[in-house]
Amino acid sequence: DSQRQDKTQKIKAILIYEFIRMLRIIYLDNSDAHSDRYCMLKEKINQDFKEAFKAKEEKKVSVLRMLSSAVKNKEVEKRTKLVKAGTAQADLEKESQLSDEEVLAVISSEAKRRKDSIAQFEQGGRPELAAAEQEELKILEAYLPEQMGEEEIRKLVKEAIAESGAMSAAEIGKVIVGQ
Repeated sequence: DSQRQDKTQKIKAILIYEFIRMLRIIYLDNSDAHSDRYCMLKEKINQDFKEAFKAKEEKKVSVLRMLSSAVKNKEVEKRTKLVKAGTAQADLEKESQLSDEEVLAVISSEAKRRKDSIAQFEQGGRPELAAAEQEELKILEAYLPEQMGEEEIRKLVKEAIAESGAMSAAEIGKVIVGQ
């Protein structure tokens, strides 16, 4: 019985991992629909920056300026790698543009920095700085896809296991394929 529980736990862990991986693939397939790698998210950030600037929303302007700068830095980094790899000069500009997936990675990184800062400021007894970071985090989270909670993922994985009738780790393929 103990071995069966261990196997069940392993199956659950694998399924959760595979489910998350599949969600990323599905999301990325939808976000990279343009063959010319046109980055709609980057364009949205720039448009929102212009609107916030016109509306004189100082905090939003500041965060979006920082985010645009981080995206530009990532593009420069990518371009440098492409130059070192010997990419043709004609293709360099197009290839160095970030895809929506890469822009999301930059936004996630910036959001993580804010979360870390919030924790540090709260530990250091600086609630006013933590509140400022929280405002910035809210602005950044508006550009991130909605995250599923762990409970939702577990529920979906359990449903997939039940539907497939998998009882052991050897039957994991049934669950992933959906048979």
